[in-house]
Amino acid sequence: MDHLQRDFVGYGRNPPDPKWPGGARLALNFVLNYEEGSEPSFQDGEGMTETWFTESHGLAGVAGRDLAAEGLFEYGSRVGFWRVMRLLQERSLPATIFGCALALERNPEACDFIRESGFDVCSHGWRWIQHYQLSEDEEREHIHHAVASLEKIVGHRPQGWYCRYSPSVNTRRLLVEEGGFLYDSDYYGEELPFWTRVEGKPHLVVPYSLTNNDGQYAAGVSTSEQWFGFLKDAFDMLYKEGRQHPKMMSVGLHMRLVGHPARAAALERFLDYVAQFPDVWITRRLDIAKHWQQVHPAPTN
Repeated sequence: MDHLQRDFVGYGRNPPDPKWPGGARLALNFVLNYEEGSEPSFQDGEGMTETWFTESHGLAGVAGRDLAAEGLFEYGSRVGFWRVMRLLQERSLPATIFGCALALERNPEACDFIRESGFDVCSHGWRWIQHYQLSEDEEREHIHHAVASLEKIVGHRPQGWYCRYSPSVNTRRLLVEEGGFLYDSDYYGEELPFWTRVEGKPHLVVPYSLTNNDGQYAAGVSTSEQWFGFLKDAFDMLYKEGRQHPKMMSVGLHMRLVGHPARAAALERFLDYVAQFPDVWITRRLDIAKHWQQVHPAPTN
């Protein structure tokens, strides 16, 4: 019954000093979710069109194909991906790709560009679907298929894992069973990495954020000024706290959301804002995991 256990205490009032490189007050990781082409669709047999995180989200559940939503997903990979990558690379900033394997398979040009970028690829599953609705055997196969596919199309196996929104009660155990994963990010309740144990083995969790995320555009934020202000306030608070208690900040990006010009303008302003602060470690997620493993190795009991 381990999956029923919950921890409401965490690090408490005295979180560990992460000892980020260069004495940074904050580790900042940008995550580009590459999902377009792996979502539930008529094409892949679900008999429905996924509308989440698109301007067609109000039409969810309608009968027949939603061609508007399909086009908005396609915008993400056709246009949004290239805009966001340009903004990052113009500033020589590293980032992490949360890559759905099937989506990347359908855009070889994007795979080539990701390889050239040096960004790390964290597996976002084989499909952009709810893992908690899969049987254990189905999920095991999805994990295995995602690893094999990403290793082939981006040139190296993923060392991190992140489900769509919520893992199943089996996910973490199946990741350890598959092997080769340094961490997973299927957790939102912390601002620092932490170790847990899975069937007696240490396992690293690098938490993610649905809050510092362009998903806010689907939850009430309507202008780039609002979203920039939200991210700036989060950064400023963490940066101020970082004098005593350095933390990490994840910024989640979706190509079909922030890839649109008006929203990309907010991302551009935020990138230029954080560049003014010298003691911020802007880095890949894999580098955060490796740093934690080296500086804060897994406890022996």
